Amino acid sequence: MDPDLAVIGGVGFALKGQADEVETPYGKVPVVHSNFVGKEIVFISRHGDNHLPPHKVNYRAIISAARISGARAVISTNTVGSMAGHPMGSIFLPSDFAEFTKSRPNTFFEERAVHVDMGCPYCPHLRRSLIEAAGSLGQTVGEGVYVCAEGPHLESPAQIRMMRLFGDVVGMTGYPEVVLAREARLCYASLCIVTNPAAGMIGGSNLAISEITDLMRKNQEIVAEIIKLAAQEISDERSCGCRYALEDAVL
Repeated sequence: MDPDLAVIGGVGFALKGQADEVETPYGKVPVVHSNFVGKEIVFISRHGDNHLPPHKVNYRAIISAARISGARAVISTNTVGSMAGHPMGSIFLPSDFAEFTKSRPNTFFEERAVHVDMGCPYCPHLRRSLIEAAGSLGQTVGEGVYVCAEGPHLESPAQIRMMRLFGDVVGMTGYPEVVLAREARLCYASLCIVTNPAAGMIGGSNLAISEITDLMRKNQEIVAEIIKLAAQEISDERSCGCRYALEDAVL
């Protein structure tokens, strides 16, 4: 049975189920088939068992695996630093993005120009489902612009002062997932956990990856519950245009 949803797990988040492997044009991708309240879900670990650094993640393979598995929608979990005073451990749902990456393949179309529209980067149907699910669980939900940095080092205070001009939170994994999902005609939304104040912000300090992982693990149960509730609202009757992205693309 094809999954209703693909979930991409970031640092400290995983789902249990039946292990499998998907062959893609960009390499093999380990996946886990799971079931949430009657919904078939395929889970993909972004960093893998060896914890690949953000700039080395095979984003094209991951999105391809979601598509080949049969999923029509993707919910990505990401950890972020706040540049706008969000509470630690709170939920953030990007409505737009800016990016400062430099070494990541960011398109499936290498041989011809295909310009997909990114006027609404994140699926409004998925975002609404996630917002309502988080709200029903009493979670604080922030919205705004996600800024993607290259990494793998954390940002300097000067970099954060610059990035604050462009967005509200900063992470290292949200791009190019978002544009690749659009090229793959998948509905896509990002569910971020705020793990720390960004460098130079009040309360900001040196942060170990273990601290980010620990906070994400503490929030794993609530993140899984939000995804479970949102998954129940996913249907083929979505009014978004994500699945028609290539029909409207400038070729």
